[in-house]
Amino acid sequence: MPTYEYVCKECGHQLSAEQKMSDPRLVDCPACGKPGLERQLSAGGFALKGSGWYETDFKGSSKTTKSEEGSTSAAPPCAGGACACH
Repeated sequence: MPTYEYVCKECGHQLSAEQKMSDPRLVDCPACGKPGLERQLSAGGFALKGSGWYETDFKGSSKTTKSEEGSTSAAPPCAGGACACH
């Protein structure tokens, strides 16, 4: 569930609220009781948990695929880079 940051434009009170995305925005300030709460833009955060694929899992691997093993000839260079093959 996302956490939203709010600030009251009347008294300056700040608060965080854990809400569903479908929940209506908060309006009434718990500090002054006036309907002055505004939702603020804040940086979202996430945590990687459990085992999974990471970029470093396969770095430095010397294994080659079958398509790399059968490919021994290099493609001829293009004349001035003005060919239709790219």
